[in-house]
Amino acid sequence: MKNIRNAKLTTGNIPIQLLKLTLPMIVGMLGLVVFNLTDTYFLGQLGSDQLAAISFTFPVVLIINSFTKGIGIGTTSIISKYVGANEHDKVKRTATDSLTLGLIITAIVILIGLLTIKPLFSLLGAKGIILNYIQEYMSIWYFGVIMLVIPMIGNGIIRSLGDTKVPGLIMGISAITNVILDPILIFGYGPAPALGIKGAALATVFARGITTITAIMVLHFREKVISFSKIKVQSLIKSWEKILYIGIPNSLIQMALPIGSGIITRLLASYGTDVVAGYGVATKIEFFALTFTMALTSVMGPFIGQNLGSKLFKRVDEGLKIGELYSLLSSILIAVLLFIFARSIGLIFNNNLAVVNTVVLYLRIVSFTYGLQGILKIGTTILNVLNRPFHASALIFIQTFLLYLPLAIIGSRLIGIAGIFSALSISYILSGILTHIAVKRSLNEYKLEINME
Repeated sequence: MKNIRNAKLTTGNIPIQLLKLTLPMIVGMLGLVVFNLTDTYFLGQLGSDQLAAISFTFPVVLIINSFTKGIGIGTTSIISKYVGANEHDKVKRTATDSLTLGLIITAIVILIGLLTIKPLFSLLGAKGIILNYIQEYMSIWYFGVIMLVIPMIGNGIIRSLGDTKVPGLIMGISAITNVILDPILIFGYGPAPALGIKGAALATVFARGITTITAIMVLHFREKVISFSKIKVQSLIKSWEKILYIGIPNSLIQMALPIGSGIITRLLASYGTDVVAGYGVATKIEFFALTFTMALTSVMGPFIGQNLGSKLFKRVDEGLKIGELYSLLSSILIAVLLFIFARSIGLIFNNNLAVVNTVVLYLRIVSFTYGLQGILKIGTTILNVLNRPFHASALIFIQTFLLYLPLAIIGSRLIGIAGIFSALSISYILSGILTHIAVKRSLNEYKLEINME
């Protein structure tokens, strides 16, 4: 088992180490944004029917993404602790078992997906030519599900081993590949025929195929953590139970979040379509603004996990403090920039005055609480590593459904649109504070549990 490298994140300067881990993931996060926007951009040039068709696929793709992300979170949380404890047998076993679970999920999704394309999307309201376009797109996309599931789990495993450069690079290369292939396969260039919406699906599958092959090669040849020999059914089931114990609650709460977003959109719709459009633009800007925080969140799990596994609790406490501090400091910088340049940024996307005013209002109210949102995300990641996935899911549920939505309804009635956006800020502040307290308490409980063993 000596081929598997020992823990990399249990020594060194913590502030510098967290920055070095985070920066490569920023590239990957931006690559993910580019990947998701590319299909929309090029299909929009084909026509509104093709764009509508791809829009109908978003809920289904989101559900599959959410479930896969949950499995990845479970795998990363478990393996990072095994790495810290130098339990290389368990690292190899869990990595292999998680990928096996991913293959089984893939087979189920492909089978069900292909059999239900027309009835499912008809139920969602698609019909006529749009339903035909969906059939063309999803009949190819479903076969590429393995290219979605395996890299998401595989990249999580690589991060848990202490390497964020390769996952970031993989995501970046995938995005570039999709940007190159999309126009070639959609519109047809050189010997390539114009495939329209089928071309977009094929480009997605090919681009993600690169991430799949790269992730598997890194895990098998460099990290040597994949082994299908001596698989015992009982140990396999136990491994899956541990992964799913963390994975399922996270998957469910990820699926629930769009419901909350839908309710807010419905609430804003009463103020007119321009307000909804402005909200949509503001959330896209927000995604870019929070890239650092999202990247930081993705590396906190492996860092905390490895140090917990090594029982280096002082590094865990300092890592939590530094992570929260980075979140707060970065959000202050972002908030100041957005406050100053909100109108200029909004005008890049649209010159409609009502749309731009909504963008400005959202960014100036919400951005100053991004740091607390970061603490919420970091804290829920750490709770998953502590094997408390229901605590993590409960905090996100509280922020969205017990704080944000009720306060948004009240705020809307009292002061209008500003009340809805203020409700989001208040929910971040309260849930961020609550998360900090919950994580500190859970860490203390975990230390006691370890000391009693």
